[in-house]
Amino acid sequence: MKKTMILGLIALLVLSMMVACGPDANKQAMLVVSFGTSYADTREATLDATQKVFEEKFGSYDLYRAFTAQTIIDILEERDGIDVYNVREAFEELKKQNYGTVVVQSLHVMNGAEYDDMMAVIDEFRDDFNEIKVGKALLTSHEDYENTIAALATNFPEMKDNEAVVFMGHGTHHEANAVYASLEYAFHVDGYDNVFVGTVEGFPTFENVVSQLEEKGIEKVTLMPLMIVAGDHAENDMGGDEEDAWKVMLKKQGYEVDVYMHGMGENQGIRDIFIKHAEDAIEGAH
Repeated sequence: MKKTMILGLIALLVLSMMVACGPDANKQAMLVVSFGTSYADTREATLDATQKVFEEKFGSYDLYRAFTAQTIIDILEERDGIDVYNVREAFEELKKQNYGTVVVQSLHVMNGAEYDDMMAVIDEFRDDFNEIKVGKALLTSHEDYENTIAALATNFPEMKDNEAVVFMGHGTHHEANAVYASLEYAFHVDGYDNVFVGTVEGFPTFENVVSQLEEKGIEKVTLMPLMIVAGDHAENDMGGDEEDAWKVMLKKQGYEVDVYMHGMGENQGIRDIFIKHAEDAIEGAH
C-alpha cells in the first residue's frame, strides 16, 4: 500500500513537471518573417519600422523577427555582428520559452517559394504549441491588390500622357509569379494605364515592359521597386550604373529616367495590409 502511494506521488510529480514544461496558455508571441536584407539603411526604414508598428499595434504579444534568406543572415552575422533567427531557429526559441500561442506574419510580397518554405517549417512545430496562426503575404486576395494599388499610388509623381511608372519585382520560378502580371492588369483596370510591372527573374520581363512603353509613346519613366526593401536588386539591377541596370538600359533607349529608391515597407498603406492580415489570422478569418 505504502509502495503504491509512493509510486502514485511520483507519477503525479512527473505529470506536473510535464505540464509545467509544456506550452503556457498565457504566453503569446508574434513572429514577423521577411526575406531580409543586408542593406542597413533600407532595413531600418522598412523592416525595423514595420516591426515597430507591429509592437505598437500588438502590445499583448512578445514580438520576434526571422528572415527566410539564410545568406543574408550569415552576412549580417559575419560582417556586422548582428544575429537574426531563421524560421526554424525562431520556433526553437519560442518552444524553449514555452509560448502557448504563436502568430506568424509574413512580410513577403507573395505566397511563393519563401512562404512555402516558411510554412513547411511551421508545420513541423505545430504539435509543440497550443496554437499557431499564420497571416498571409501582401498580394493574396483581390482586396489586397486594390489596397496595394491605393498605397503605392500615393508615391506616384504627377504624370503626363507620355510619362510612366515602371515597377521592378524580383520574379520567381514559383507559380505565384502570376501576381506580377495580375497586379499590372489591376493597375490598368483602376485607371493607371501608364503603370507597368516587370521582373528581374520572371515574367513580365524588362523587354515586355519596354515593348509596352514604345506602344504607349512613353518618353519619361519613373522606376520604383516592387519589393518590401530597396536592397540589392533595387540598388543595382534597377537603379545602378552597370550596363544591365534598368536605369541605364532605358536611358540608352532614349528615355528620361527618374529612380524612386524606397522599399514598399516604408509605405504605411502597405504596412496596414500586413497588420490586417495579422488581425485576420488572430481572428481566424482567412
